[in-house]
Amino acid sequence: MASVFLHTNTTTRVGIMGLIRWFKEEIQNIFEKDPAARSTLEVIFCYPGFHAIIFHRIAHWFWTHKMYFIGRFISHISRFLTGIEIHPGAKIGKRFFIDHGMGVVIGETAEIGDNVTIYHQVTLGGVSLNKGKRHPTIKDNVVIGSGAKILGPFEVGENSKIGSNSVVVKEVPPNSTVVGIPGRVVTKKAKKVLDFDHNQLPDPVANAINCIVDRIVELEKEIKELEKKVRENENNNKK
Repeated sequence: MASVFLHTNTTTRVGIMGLIRWFKEEIQNIFEKDPAARSTLEVIFCYPGFHAIIFHRIAHWFWTHKMYFIGRFISHISRFLTGIEIHPGAKIGKRFFIDHGMGVVIGETAEIGDNVTIYHQVTLGGVSLNKGKRHPTIKDNVVIGSGAKILGPFEVGENSKIGSNSVVVKEVPPNSTVVGIPGRVVTKKAKKVLDFDHNQLPDPVANAINCIVDRIVELEKEIKELEKKVRENENNNKK
């Protein structure tokens, strides 16, 4: 059973110890990323994201061993209990944190790296009816804000941040911040920066509107100066 979580064929003793380490690592990850977590018991019994990951590890094991119905049935139970829908075929790395979780959907061919954080109502979806890779690949250390939709078989580069309610339909370079509909890269950073200040993400549309407003103000000043010069010239001519 330990290999369900660890994806390894080690001996039972090593597997059990590894399973304990996995539980500790996942619980510690939640404490690091959620200041509302107060105790280990609270995390174990009251965090649907943690429950969804446990269900997914089991369902994924059955899926990879070609017991497809059992895998889908376990994922369906998980969806009913947690409000989080993860297809058993999805590949998920370590320290994956789903905050709140309600409405999260992760498709069959989605791949998620290590240390990824997503919020409620996030969709990792597909845009094709063809078999094969249809869903996004999320690299390590990515943060995806609530309500964001990432649609298609492309990569979101490591250390990137997707703003809340963004709709991303094309590849995201590493170390990028993406906002808007459709999602646009608004900043790039040369180093890893993992934070959750979604309220401080830049707004390119607002910035563009502000630039237009500033330019209008400048033009109005120029027009007033020209009108003043015209009136002065007219007064001088009358004299």
